[in-house]
Formats: sequence, C-alpha cells, structure tokens
Amino acid sequence: MGRLFAYCRVSTAEQTAENQSRQLLQREPELLETRIVSETISGGVNAFERPEFAKLMERMEEGDELVVLKVDRLGRDVSDVLNTIKTLATKGIAVRSLDLPVSNLSGSEGKLMLTMMSAFAEFEKARLIERTQEGLARAKAQGKKLGRPVALDTRKAVQEAKERGLTQAAAMRELGLSRSTVKRYWVLAEG
Repeated sequence: MGRLFAYCRVSTAEQTAENQSRQLLQREPELLETRIVSETISGGVNAFERPEFAKLMERMEEGDELVVLKVDRLGRDVSDVLNTIKTLATKGIAVRSLDLPVSNLSGSEGKLMLTMMSAFAEFEKARLIERTQEGLARAKAQGKKLGRPVALDTRKAVQEAKERGLTQAAAMRELGLSRSTVKRYWVLAEG
C-alpha cells in the first residue's frame, strides 16, 4: 500500500479548513500532517484547476490513496466529482470519503454511491436556484425594489468633483474610489 494523502477545501476566506484537518487526523491515525493539503476555493471550480489540488496531484503516485472528510470537498457537480475520481483511478490512486460507507470510491460500489449522491446534490442546488428566482419574482410583483441601493453620498461626491473640473483620475484619487465607480456616477452627472 502506498502513502495516504488528504484534501481539505473551504469556499470562502471566512471559513477555515482546520476542522477538516483535525477530524481527518483523528480518524486516520496513519495520516501525516505534511500530507494534508488545504485550500480556499469554490467547489464550482473543477478539481484539477484548483492550484493546491493540482500540486497535490503532482505529489501523488500509483498506489497512493486520497482521503477527504466529505465527498463535496472534491467538487460540487456530478461530472467534476466523477471525472476527478476516474482520472485518479486511471493513475492507480484510490479515493475514499469518510462520509460514505464505501471504502473505495474508484470501485463499482463507490461509483454508484457517488452518482446517486451527486445527482441528489445537483437536484437540490437546482431547486434552490428555482426557489430563489420565485422569491425574487414575488418580491418584484409586490413592488419591492431589488438590488443594491444607490450610494447617494458617493454619487453626490463624484458629481461635485466633476463640477469643480476634476478629471476622472483626479476624482478617483481624491475620493478614494475605483475607476468603475467614478465612471458610473460621472455618466449620471452628464445625464
């Protein structure tokens, strides 16, 4: 048997992969801390396009095993998770997720389990999008204004800078605003 590696992923900078690492070390006594790779990146990014995951793949070789705490750490959509596992299997790397009762996701039982779980996850994601769209449509029908409110103070400051004869670049520097913000309110000052 080869070496054991672990992959941890969180989606936002406000989150930390430390809990995942700690749980993996507790549940996998043969796992070395130096073989745990963590990164902060969306699960929507294909696994092999994630910088730390790609580096991990360069370290792993035939006979090694990759373990994750939960299968959703590998990816968010069915095709990416299955493609990742298939690619690793062709390299002779076994994949195991501690939240599943199947010991090897590369085997036929693992593929079946993953396909079913991923399909349900994808279905739930689609339903969430539908419910969000329905809620937005309902709010709009009730006359609620959607979106971010206009920053009246910012608009006023940009308009005043324009009236004083400043260039957009000078207004950016003086007001500490981005180019796009100054341009957006500059155009409003003209209209």
